Amino acid sequence: MLKNASTSLIVRGVLALIVGVIAIAWPNVTILALVILFAVYAFLDAGLELARAFSSEKAGPVIGHLLLALIGLAAGVVALVWPSPTALVLTLVVGVWAVLGGLLGIFAGFLPGETAGTRTMFILTGLIWVAFGVVLFAHPDAGAVTLALLFGLFSLIAGGTMITQGIELRRTGKSLHSVMPQATKAA
Repeated sequence: MLKNASTSLIVRGVLALIVGVIAIAWPNVTILALVILFAVYAFLDAGLELARAFSSEKAGPVIGHLLLALIGLAAGVVALVWPSPTALVLTLVVGVWAVLGGLLGIFAGFLPGETAGTRTMFILTGLIWVAFGVVLFAHPDAGAVTLALLFGLFSLIAGGTMITQGIELRRTGKSLHSVMPQATKAA
């Protein structure tokens, strides 16, 4: 259906714009969708752990996989029954990720062999990440809405970029088949 790379980019860009508008117009719906997506992941993970439990030949791994399956099942049920606390926990997880990633970035700025500009960029980026994580910890309810709005903004920018790339690719007259052989030769 989408043999042409430009058409594929334009369609993906339009879909990203639609998702971005929805995320910005209804951030609470976006948060709920994220919680539901997490629940689906937890249920799938529980099913896979259950399958691994019954494919193991030893008793020790069977018990461990069964316990992991029960935990995954419980996490999925909790996410669906109590979506607000789940959104709060997911926001705090993103906060932990931001703080740890920021600290690693700051640490990377002090490693030997980096130029002054690179060191500065690592440290500044790390400080921004840490600040973002601290804000999420300080205001987790607003943080969940902010994450939904940031996702919407990202989707709008990504969608606009993909549409622009698709139009430019169409303007140059290249198709997916003419682009792909060049990519495989370069690899």
